[in-house]
Amino acid sequence: MKRSFFPVVLIFSLFITFFSCSSKSNKRPRKPVSTITIQPVKSNYVFGEKISVEVNTKLRDGELKSVQLFFNNEFIKESAEIDFTADNVTLNTLGSVTINANAEKTDGLKNSRSKIINVYSDVTPKQMTYQVIENYPHLKTSYTQGLEYYKGYLYEGTGENGHSKLMKINISTGEPVKSIDIDDKYFGEGITILNDKIYQLTYHAKKGFVYDLNSFAVIDSFSFPSSEGWGLTNDGKNLIMSDGTHVLTWLDPNNFSVIKKLQVANNRGLRNNLNELEYIDGMIYANIYPTNFIVEIDASTGKVLEEIDMSGLIDLYHRQEDRIDYLNGIAYDSEHKKMYVTGKLYPKLFEVKFISK
Repeated sequence: MKRSFFPVVLIFSLFITFFSCSSKSNKRPRKPVSTITIQPVKSNYVFGEKISVEVNTKLRDGELKSVQLFFNNEFIKESAEIDFTADNVTLNTLGSVTINANAEKTDGLKNSRSKIINVYSDVTPKQMTYQVIENYPHLKTSYTQGLEYYKGYLYEGTGENGHSKLMKINISTGEPVKSIDIDDKYFGEGITILNDKIYQLTYHAKKGFVYDLNSFAVIDSFSFPSSEGWGLTNDGKNLIMSDGTHVLTWLDPNNFSVIKKLQVANNRGLRNNLNELEYIDGMIYANIYPTNFIVEIDASTGKVLEEIDMSGLIDLYHRQEDRIDYLNGIAYDSEHKKMYVTGKLYPKLFEVKFISK
């Protein structure tokens, strides 16, 4: 009995010791978990509105060092309390904005939680229409993707694989005085002129080109962060591009790094499908694809200030059998204060004036 009992006790003791050590080795400190609650609770918020942000943090073990609260990467408040509130947080950014709570324990373990809310404009856009001042010939083979007025000429970038071009055009005749074909593998998109260089986007290739203004020789190329290239303009210093979403992106024209992003919204929601662009005196005019609307956007806030209904513009100027596509193309003669618009495959270019309905 004694001989058989000893091995059993020994084995049992080793088993308990092993199990105990294994349990200790698997027991790791837990990360803090924060919950973010917004007051008032709403599906959408309005620019300029003030909210309260409640943060509740749970700890399984250890002690809380601090929680830092950010609104779109802008610091709001820091607290060492498990539960705290940041009052009177002003919503000063449009679009889908993020509130982050970054919690850290005294043992160094960190965790982050975020909450996304939608912020719409506090401005009801003016409803506008147009008056045609003059019309000019336009090549109805041009699938217009970019349009720019510069020193008496119209510059146009066209799209579609195998048909994309860059052209300098005599406005009176509609005929190009200089033209180059884009490689068939590229679908040409928006263009703009800055510092005697022409910049052009392409659609899906995530690639843009830089041309010498006079010779149209390619002098550089660049990549951009968006999955698609749509419209392009400039504010006299930086490039501004659209990508078919509600976001406008500012790019450095020298190294093509992202300067900033701006989300565009009206009082009803995010304004998606921003297409061809034109910057005029602090405002950005954008075609909305695939509609007959142009919107005026405050370039500093992203608020849509005007919605311009261009319906009926081409109706009297094309035959039933003509292939025409959507309105796309805005150019501005700043010297003579003239606005030009056209569309993809339109047989006409129009000088227009935007007027109240």
